[in-house]
Amino acid sequence: MKRRTLLKTLAAASATASATASATFTAAALPGQLWAAPATKTRLLVVFMRGGYDAASLLVPISSPYYYEVRPNIAIARDEVLAVDADWGLHPALTDTIYPLFSAGQAAFVPFAGTEDLSRSHFETQDSIELGQSLTGRRDYRSGFLNRLAATLNANRANAISFTDQLPLIMQGSLQVPNTALASLAKPAVDAKQASMIAAMYQGTTLAQPVREGFTVREDVMKEMIGEMNAANRNAITSKGFEVEARRIARLMKDKYNIGFVDVGGWDTHVGQGNRSGYLANRLEELGRGLAGYAQEMGPDWRDTVVVVVSEFGRTFRENGNRGTDHGHGSVYWVLGGGVHGGVHGEQLRLAPKTLFQNRDYPVLNEYRAMFGGLLARMYGLNAGQVEKIFGTRGSDLGLV
Repeated sequence: MKRRTLLKTLAAASATASATASATFTAAALPGQLWAAPATKTRLLVVFMRGGYDAASLLVPISSPYYYEVRPNIAIARDEVLAVDADWGLHPALTDTIYPLFSAGQAAFVPFAGTEDLSRSHFETQDSIELGQSLTGRRDYRSGFLNRLAATLNANRANAISFTDQLPLIMQGSLQVPNTALASLAKPAVDAKQASMIAAMYQGTTLAQPVREGFTVREDVMKEMIGEMNAANRNAITSKGFEVEARRIARLMKDKYNIGFVDVGGWDTHVGQGNRSGYLANRLEELGRGLAGYAQEMGPDWRDTVVVVVSEFGRTFRENGNRGTDHGHGSVYWVLGGGVHGGVHGEQLRLAPKTLFQNRDYPVLNEYRAMFGGLLARMYGLNAGQVEKIFGTRGSDLGLV
C-alpha cells in the first residue's frame, strides 16, 4: 500500500462526535422586549461555516472539464452528483436533506459569492463578513451587521439571539443581544490507540514499514494543521453538534426570536478532504441533517423563514498535494426557506483557467453585502436608505425570495 493511499484512507475515515448542550445568557439584564414574541413573523437564521468550506464540492461545476482535470482525486463524478441544472450538481451527501428542499423550490444557491477581502486569512475575512462594512475607511469593530439589522427593525420588535458561547462580532452593537452556548466535543477519526492497533496488525508483514511511515506522516501533517483549524473554528459548534441542536434552535426561533446566528466549525480541509465520501462529505451530511431538521421543526412557520449559509471564503480550484484544498476567495452561499425561489442565482461564468481569480480561485461576482441587502429588503420591506445604513452600499435583488 502506498503511503499516499494509506493517508487518504485514514483521513477519509468517518469522525464520530458526541454533543452536549447548555444554555447561558451573557446579558445580565435584558430589556423585556427581548423576551416577548416577535412582532413580525419573518425569521432569519444565518449559519456561518467557519474554516472556509470547499464550495466546489458542495455545488459541483459539472460543465467545467477543468474541474475534473485539476481535481484527479477529490472531484465528485458527474454521475454521482444530484442534478441542479446543466452547469451545476449538488454533493450526494445531501441526497436526503437539502436536495428534497431544492426539488420543492425551497433551496437556492449563489455561486461566486463573498467579500472583496483578499487577505485569505480566516480571522480577517470572518471579521469582514460579520462587520458587513466597507473595506475602505474606518471600520467599527463594535457594530456587526445583524445587530444593525435588528436595530433598524426594532420598532417591529426585532428579537435577535446568537447560538454561540460568546457574542460574535456579527451580533455586537447598540442593541443588547443574548447568546446561548451550544457545547460539542468531537473525537478524531483515528486516535493514537487505534493507530497503534492498526500498526500492530501489519507487524511482521511487508506492509509494516509503509503503515508506520503513513501514521508518522499523518501525525506530522495533522500537528501542523490542527492549530490553524481549531483557531479558525473560533469555538464554533461541530457539524454533528449542530445536527443535534438544530431542532432546539428552531423551537427557540419559533417562540421568541426572528433573527438568529449560529456558527459551525470544521471546514478547513487542507488534508484528506475526500470526494463522494470522506471527511468533507461527512461534515456536509451532518450539516444537511441539521438544516433539514430545523426546517421540519419550524413546521408551518417554515414558509416565513429564511436560512442563509455562508463561509469566510472558498478554497482553491485545484487540489493540493495532500488531497485537500487551500484557502481561496469566492464561495457558494445557500439560501433555504419556505418562501425561497429555488435554483442557482446571481452572476455566473464558465469555470476555466482564464476565468479563475488569480489563476487559482472562484472570483467574487456577487458581493455579499449587496446580496444580503437585496435579500433583507425583500424579506423585511427595507427601503434603500435603510439597506445603505446597514451595509454602506445598495442592495442587489437576486430574486432569492
